Amino acid sequence: MDLLDRAIAFATEAHAGMRRKRTDTPYILHPLEVAAIAGTMTSDREVLAAAVLHDTVEDTPTEPEEIRERFGERVAALVASETEDKRRGVPPEESWQIRKEESLERLKNAADPGVKILWLSDKLSNMRSFARLRRRDGDGIWEHFNQKDPARQAWYYRSVADYTKELSDTDAWREYADLIKTVFEGVE
Repeated sequence: MDLLDRAIAFATEAHAGMRRKRTDTPYILHPLEVAAIAGTMTSDREVLAAAVLHDTVEDTPTEPEEIRERFGERVAALVASETEDKRRGVPPEESWQIRKEESLERLKNAADPGVKILWLSDKLSNMRSFARLRRRDGDGIWEHFNQKDPARQAWYYRSVADYTKELSDTDAWREYADLIKTVFEGVE
């Protein structure tokens, strides 16, 4: 199997039984969507593999060393660029701001263009989900997240748009910018 095939098989097993927040959708569909979005911007197999694997370290028992051993240094670095320090033992709503600030700093300072493609792909997938949930739940959407303040959520997702602006000539970035306007309409 090539790198991407191995990453898909690994991520499918790692996320087995998991569901996407506020839905009954199998979680693996999110990383696959992230890879499909990334595939509209690059054919780099390492970036696509990292897209499929991007939540394995953060949300499953997978360790960074396992990603490095199985998929190589660059894939591990790409996955690490999106992996937050969850600060186990601290309630997620209390650590939300610092986790987002730290992760945005990594995005802002990324030298590898694959990092920005990966981030944009993940956040676009999230924004598509948010738009569906917002249509269904209205402003109540935020009650189901660790950060319930839509202004803080808007700050985060708008910051990602700013830090990935070099991709503004892609359909993915334009869709992302449009969805930010839709989801955060009226939020300052």
